[in-house]
Amino acid sequence: MPYKPTIGLEIHAELKTNSKMFCSCKNDPDEKRPNFNICPVCTAQPGSLPVANEQAVKNVIKTGLALNCEIAKTSKFDRKNYFYPDLPKGYQISQYDMPLCEKGHLEIDGRKIRITRIHLEEDTGRLAHPDGADYSLVDLNRAGIPLMELVTEPDITSGKEARKFAEELQLILRYLGVSDADMEKGQMRVEVNISVSKDKKFGTKVEIKNLNSFRVVERAVDFEIKRQTEALEAGEKIVQETRGWHDKKEITFSQREKEEAHDYRYFPEPDLPALHFDDSFINSIKSELPELPGNKRIRFEDQFGLDKSTVEFFVLNKDLSEFFEKVVSEFEEWIKEQDFKKDISKQEEQKIFKLVSNYLTSDVQGLLQGLSFREPGTGWKITPENFAEFIKMIYKGEISSKVAKMVLSDMFNTGADPSSIVDSNNLRQVSDDSQLEGIIKEIIEKNPKPADDYKAGKQNALQFLAGQVMAKTRGTAKPDKVQELLKKALQ
Repeated sequence: MPYKPTIGLEIHAELKTNSKMFCSCKNDPDEKRPNFNICPVCTAQPGSLPVANEQAVKNVIKTGLALNCEIAKTSKFDRKNYFYPDLPKGYQISQYDMPLCEKGHLEIDGRKIRITRIHLEEDTGRLAHPDGADYSLVDLNRAGIPLMELVTEPDITSGKEARKFAEELQLILRYLGVSDADMEKGQMRVEVNISVSKDKKFGTKVEIKNLNSFRVVERAVDFEIKRQTEALEAGEKIVQETRGWHDKKEITFSQREKEEAHDYRYFPEPDLPALHFDDSFINSIKSELPELPGNKRIRFEDQFGLDKSTVEFFVLNKDLSEFFEKVVSEFEEWIKEQDFKKDISKQEEQKIFKLVSNYLTSDVQGLLQGLSFREPGTGWKITPENFAEFIKMIYKGEISSKVAKMVLSDMFNTGADPSSIVDSNNLRQVSDDSQLEGIIKEIIEKNPKPADDYKAGKQNALQFLAGQVMAKTRGTAKPDKVQELLKKALQ
């Protein structure tokens, strides 16, 4: 029988709050000055006492509600005793047997990955190791920042599934606004518990620590499955240990033997009272939950008729999806006013939505490369009203696709409305046959050889002449109409 992997994740995320977990120091992950946001509490000076951050507690409960967890009516903090040079107190205030959230789940590709618990603790500081030096430097700006830890059941079966879980969790945390969960900045860290066995009994568990990208999560899991399988096949025993990931070699390596829970000597934090939550408190947080990514995927497919890849683009780009919906709202008002038709079918309506999404996911996304999406007035200058007007002009055939790109670029750079840009530059699509026939006659007279070549059966000559007409009209003529009238004139 083949070896089957059993995988569970422990994911830490720094929470977005104004202050740290147990003191009033600023929670600023971007602070570059070492030991700047510190005080007697987060540096563990004698006599200092912690006070719990209410917003951090609410953020964890909100996350638990979004992940279908049971919320504790009573919870408490505990001391987790271990010594690290960047842990000032010599212990960490965490939660052990009474976490804020338990028994949740997150669905990944139709499978429910169970969540054991979500609890709240404080982060450690940072160590810097100067090259060639025989010492390390300690920066305590991060010490005491609210840190949420989520632990899954061992339901994950592959590196790909582990990666998808972490990616979806990051997305949910950002939708909730509880954490930026930026892995490059260390705001979200993934640890993997993994074993392999041939039967229903779990194998010896190995933990892979501090994985800092989704790609690394997938590769580390896949490597460890292969390593453990090959070791067992060779008759070796798997040691319960903590391993790290070597990014250049793309292998895991042994760091230390794994501690058990009793090695941390947990006991209730004596300086913090227990937390008690009634239904009204929990329901008030529940009422703040936004639409979550899973629900958004379903709604965007059903309501707007968009394909899965476009829907996923909007789910991943929350700001652009909100802009899309504002533009759609403008169209709905336009349709109600019966601006161009007495009646519009669902199919025709979805054609408009598709047009909006196409320009946002391609042209606008291209213009936004290297920029963060910002609301109008702060760098992003196109309003939903102007963008809806722009799409309307394309839909009604008032401007060609070539002109549309020029107009959109101008709108992006200046914030001007599309009608003003089109009219001031005389870019409206030429639809009058007599006007086009005059231009075509002029082009044929100036290019007698291509005209003769076409008459002699060379089809490429027609494309050349059509290109000359489009250039003359600055792309404002309809290409199919140009072809039709050219053939007629050449006959």
